[in-house]
Amino acid sequence: MSNEKIQRYHTDAAPAAIGPYSQAVSVAGMLYTSGQTGIDPATGALASGGFEAQAEQVFSNLRHVLESAGTGFSEVVKATVYLADMADFPALNKIYARVFGDHRPARSTVQAAALPMQGRVEIDLIARLPGG
Repeated sequence: MSNEKIQRYHTDAAPAAIGPYSQAVSVAGMLYTSGQTGIDPATGALASGGFEAQAEQVFSNLRHVLESAGTGFSEVVKATVYLADMADFPALNKIYARVFGDHRPARSTVQAAALPMQGRVEIDLIARLPGG
């Protein structure tokens, strides 16, 4: 068993955890984010404007969580995407490709029966930390 301490991360620039969990934790040079939905941290409500607006908010929330740990999208090694409707897959891919650019982390995409607050997308990430 490793003696490495698990470090927790929090930023007010992303929605606060609504349960007994952290926005992100790190251990052994890796960061694991909790799933982020399209909740606007300023209002506590889902971003209005449909799937694209929610997906943009998800990536904004994730960017802030990654930055709170000193890392970014270029260090992401795995993404897990949960969609309420697979019909949103093409729109997700367009936004995802813009956010990640030429970086291509591994990814799983699944359809979920329901997401918090009737959201349409949730994403969690695993990323390398600087020096990790």
